[in-house]
Amino acid sequence: MRKLLLIDANSLIHRSFHALPPLTTPKGEPINAVYGLSSILLKIIRDHNPDYIAAAFDRPEPTFRDELFKEYKAHRPPTDNLLIPQLGEAHNTFEKFGVKVVEKAGLEADDIVGILAEKFKAEPDMKVIIFSGDKDNLQLVDGDRVVEELLKTGVSKTVVYNESQFLQDYGFSPRQLVDYKALVGDASDNIPGVKGIGPKGATDLIKEYGTVENIYENIELISKKALKEKLAANKEMAFLSKQLATIKRDAPLDIFLKDVKFSGFDKEILKKYFTELGFKSLTERV
Repeated sequence: MRKLLLIDANSLIHRSFHALPPLTTPKGEPINAVYGLSSILLKIIRDHNPDYIAAAFDRPEPTFRDELFKEYKAHRPPTDNLLIPQLGEAHNTFEKFGVKVVEKAGLEADDIVGILAEKFKAEPDMKVIIFSGDKDNLQLVDGDRVVEELLKTGVSKTVVYNESQFLQDYGFSPRQLVDYKALVGDASDNIPGVKGIGPKGATDLIKEYGTVENIYENIELISKKALKEKLAANKEMAFLSKQLATIKRDAPLDIFLKDVKFSGFDKEILKKYFTELGFKSLTERV
């Protein structure tokens, strides 16, 4: 079976930056996030031996979510000054590995991953593996054909989610994750949800009614008065939250399978690159 590895680059870079101690190049430039990213790439390429790879990046331009809800991600602190130059260097890192970088104004990295997963999962004999530090991508999991390898702690431990594993852990299907977030919200992205409904209440509602749309179509059947009132008072926010949480899979993106073909990295190029950055241990791993 052929393998397509889709990398949520921004989440890996941020995770590496916050998980690893400060590190500088021989020139004194901050480089810990790039070190973590490089270490992860060496491992996952060897673990999965993919036939195709793409790395998705966020762009600085506003997205459709910002247009829908001006407070989207508004509470997030500014990017650390030590991380900013490393975000740029990370593009170079992927180039040295021979990995195609994909980004587009108006789309987040999650959307690009979603578009590519949707586009290529129907290819004959294809398995799509999403590698991320972000649970948002779990909504893309589809049977055993699209799975997510999720960083669990730091930059080394991971858990792999196919549809059955997700159902076991969450109690509903991956495609219903957006309905769950519509109810409980997501503090990390400042998605409001329905005030007063927590994880258990949301899970119970989804198990019974399936979707946010169906919950509101049958709101009169809900016996708990307080719950019914919370839902009624926050209907607009529930539907808005679902829009914000839903990864866009149908935007046009001119990327074809041949564009993300991976033939393996050049060991000499990587060794030279790692030596320049002072990555002695990674040079030895190559």
